[in-house]
Amino acid sequence: MGLLTGKKGLVFGIANDHSIAWAITQKLHEEGAEMGFTHLPDKDPERPRMEGRLRKLVEPLGAKMMMPCDVQKDEDLDKVFAAAKEMYGQLDFVVHSVAYAPIEDLKKATHACSRSGFLTSMDISCYSFIAVAHRAQELLVPGGSILTLTYLGGEAVIPGYNIMGVCKAALESSVKYLAFELGAKGIRVNGLSAGPLKTLSSSAVSDFDNMLKLYGQMAPLKRNVTAEEVGKTGLYLLSDLASGVTGECLHVDSGYHVMAAPPSDIKV
Repeated sequence: MGLLTGKKGLVFGIANDHSIAWAITQKLHEEGAEMGFTHLPDKDPERPRMEGRLRKLVEPLGAKMMMPCDVQKDEDLDKVFAAAKEMYGQLDFVVHSVAYAPIEDLKKATHACSRSGFLTSMDISCYSFIAVAHRAQELLVPGGSILTLTYLGGEAVIPGYNIMGVCKAALESSVKYLAFELGAKGIRVNGLSAGPLKTLSSSAVSDFDNMLKLYGQMAPLKRNVTAEEVGKTGLYLLSDLASGVTGECLHVDSGYHVMAAPPSDIKV
């Protein structure tokens, strides 16, 4: 028996096989979890690229639920949770791996972000988590868990992360407030703050390759993390191994976040 045998959950935000949500999903599956999944709605129903990418990954896992979901639409979120209730009855966990900023605003200095870009970025990257948690708490069993993904740029300045850093700061604050509000129901709410990994989202961040090199030199472990390590930490936070952990944003970054200055041997 695995850690999650008999457990059921929802995963929002697998874009492809490089997604952090996919790394977490693989570990959850290995431990016996049954999961439903969402994908971005396809613009052309005749060419379901988003659905196809997801289906290729999760069908081999025996996934019975795959649905389109635009997290900016309440009706889409309502449909997903109604389908989850019909399929599973109750849930044990929910994974939220959703973030977006319009590329033209992400590449600008934070002070130059447009009003519409700010609203879109915050709606998708932060409010969607609150909206998901609001619906999830009706289905989650006592001891259930909600997990979102964040990054160090929400705590300190990461050049090039710009408006997304502001969104992650709001997201991390949301983790704490939701942990407090849902704790009375026995529901845990946590964030996972991973070191930089090559994903679809990270490809939009300027100087990302330099960031990878910097982590390898500055982190106490002298290396960056792997997707598998992040996946294992997600498994921990969603399992009963973390039954006493809530309101936490756990760093999985080889210790990079503890460094306030570069070590003497760093190559600048």
